[in-house]
Amino acid sequence: MSTVAATLLLAACSGGAPQPAASPTPPSLESAAIDRGLIRDPADTDVSGLYARDTDRVCVVRQGTAYRIGAFVDYGDGLSCTGRGTAARSGSSLAVELTGKGDASCAFTAKFDGERITFPATLPDACAKLCGPRASFAALEVERLSESAAEAEALRTAEGKRLCAD
Repeated sequence: MSTVAATLLLAACSGGAPQPAASPTPPSLESAAIDRGLIRDPADTDVSGLYARDTDRVCVVRQGTAYRIGAFVDYGDGLSCTGRGTAARSGSSLAVELTGKGDASCAFTAKFDGERITFPATLPDACAKLCGPRASFAALEVERLSESAAEAEALRTAEGKRLCAD
């Protein structure tokens, strides 16, 4: 077979249709899932609501342009953490400041992905004042149970104290 015939044969097999252009950067798996409606877009989701996992609870209620937040961890036998305060959202970050008994204040940045709030694994030393011995808010991760502000405001500690109410 001659070179000209081989070239013509190859050209006939390739077809004349133009090939689609490749996208400059492929979308991330998360953004593709958001585009298809498989998961919520955290940017379009209000953080208000009631969150829980096992005995860990977090409530978040809108207050003007910020939020009231309360967190409660109960391991039983007096091993617990309780704090309430404020949170300000910026994208997927929540700037949280919790206070407890006396003047104990604990400030850190948590993550919000649209369905879950995750506290950092390492917290400032001041956060230990909100907890009993061997208890901690470190790496607390809770999932949304409800978007209802009324349910979030009803969250109570083991002592009956409401965490997100005015």
